[in-house]
Amino acid sequence: MDHIGRRAVLKAAGAGAAALALPSLLPATPASAATFVKGADVSWLPQMEANGYTFFDSGGVERDLLTILKGYGINAIRLRTWVNPSNDPSNGHCSIDETAAMAKRCKDAGLPVDIDLHFGDMWNSAGVQNPPAAWANMSYSQMLQAMYDYVFHAMNVIKAGGVTPGWVQIGNETNGGICHPVGSLSKPAQMTGLLNAAYDMVKEVFPSTPVLVHLAQPQNLDGVYAFLDAYRGNGGKWDVTGLSSYASGSNIPGVLSNMTAIQSKYGKPVMQVEFGGRYDRADRTRTDLQTFITGLKKFGGLGLFYWEPEVYSPFNSYGMGAWDPATRRPTTALNGFLNA
Repeated sequence: MDHIGRRAVLKAAGAGAAALALPSLLPATPASAATFVKGADVSWLPQMEANGYTFFDSGGVERDLLTILKGYGINAIRLRTWVNPSNDPSNGHCSIDETAAMAKRCKDAGLPVDIDLHFGDMWNSAGVQNPPAAWANMSYSQMLQAMYDYVFHAMNVIKAGGVTPGWVQIGNETNGGICHPVGSLSKPAQMTGLLNAAYDMVKEVFPSTPVLVHLAQPQNLDGVYAFLDAYRGNGGKWDVTGLSSYASGSNIPGVLSNMTAIQSKYGKPVMQVEFGGRYDRADRTRTDLQTFITGLKKFGGLGLFYWEPEVYSPFNSYGMGAWDPATRRPTTALNGFLNA
């Protein structure tokens, strides 16, 4: 079935499901509001809870994680989604059905969501852009059709849960393109075609939701410009430029300066969709968080998302969370949201 026929079938199915959903939806464009976005990516939360991990507030009272985060002024949640993931707790899950369920939970907590489409079965980042296994041997035209179908379906699954995303990211840290080798940066027309297909399908289901492209390493302006120049030059569509930065201390002013330059050059507002700092240096991370938020506000950046602050050992070895494994309470890092 071509993407037009596929869209018609899915649209009818999605409309029926949506009719049963609660009528109150989250605002589609919180990014355009005066409120600065203070967010957190908590995609590991369902798997942590399923494995018995619990969370206490700073006073030692066990609470739902989203409630604790809201107490720090966090007003949005970011959720990644993979196409056909494994069941590994740390490196799997996050299928669109699981992501939609988590998005509904966030909506019920009054938190808009940023849906991060990785276009892979597991981690894709600046150095790795593997297509889903089911797409690996496709030609460009076949992959284009798969992209239309996948994104349209994914958005309708979200919609059927009664959620309108605050934002949708088409790809994760796509400096080198997506779905290598078909959509790599070295094939800019194909890269742009795939991403535009994703953009169009987000807008087909959620016309008012801002769509982000997401680049890593804003300290390397040439690398960011290489992608955005190729994407814009081939007719690429996007509403917000998402950037990842884990810079610390004296490196932050230079990164903020580059973010300002990126926003100015392309005329798209910037959002820092990933931030983090070493768990064992929580006070420094708090200061870094304050510095980024203050700097972003100065040049009109839309907001910042802390990447997986809730994670703590021994769930996995990630060392940039903001939770104390001994007390299961937040570290001082999160106070950066309150103090900025």
